[in-house]
Amino acid sequence: MKRFAVIGLGNFGFHAAKALYEDGNEVLAIDTDKGRVQSIGAHCTEAIVLNATDKEALRALGLESMDGVIVSTGTKISTSILICLYLQEIGVKKILAKALDEDHEKILKRVGASQIIHPERDMAVRISRGLSRPNILDFIPLAEEFDLVQVGPPREFIGKSLKDLNLRAKYNVHIIAIKELVPENFRLVPPANFVIKDSDILIMLGKTEDIKRIRALK
Repeated sequence: MKRFAVIGLGNFGFHAAKALYEDGNEVLAIDTDKGRVQSIGAHCTEAIVLNATDKEALRALGLESMDGVIVSTGTKISTSILICLYLQEIGVKKILAKALDEDHEKILKRVGASQIIHPERDMAVRISRGLSRPNILDFIPLAEEFDLVQVGPPREFIGKSLKDLNLRAKYNVHIIAIKELVPENFRLVPPANFVIKDSDILIMLGKTEDIKRIRALK
């Protein structure tokens, strides 16, 4: 089980926190608005009213031990910049921040954001590319209980071939492709003798519960 925090519970932050929680993670939801905090209560592990621009209050939450912190604080650019700076100083390893424009993105990266989110732009690009260049991720209408995901290999997979792992029999999942990062390469339907490296990304199709079993091996 992973642990995340979401700072800012507008539309994006609310649904991000809810999705993380529904996927079996611990989620701490944070906002200055009491109403928003109350509304997310049933969809997270803990929800608190807190001004995240208060560095000492932020430090007291122990966010440096989280697997990731999402910053989604609305239209006031200075607020998200200050929060990202404090998170970086506190020692949070993975900071995902929502940017309003390109300049905002540049500043967020400079103050410690490790990943930038442009919700409207990213969704528009995804939908447009799905229409003009449909690929397997967008084209296959999966049933609700199935997932098509990218997964880093658990330690016990590393150094073993797909044949040795026999994931279809043991976990009822299918490795449909592998992204090799060192050296960069993409293998569609990899052969049974392919040996998994720690730098590989497995593109896996299977039932949600079966994929969760593999994620738990980490």
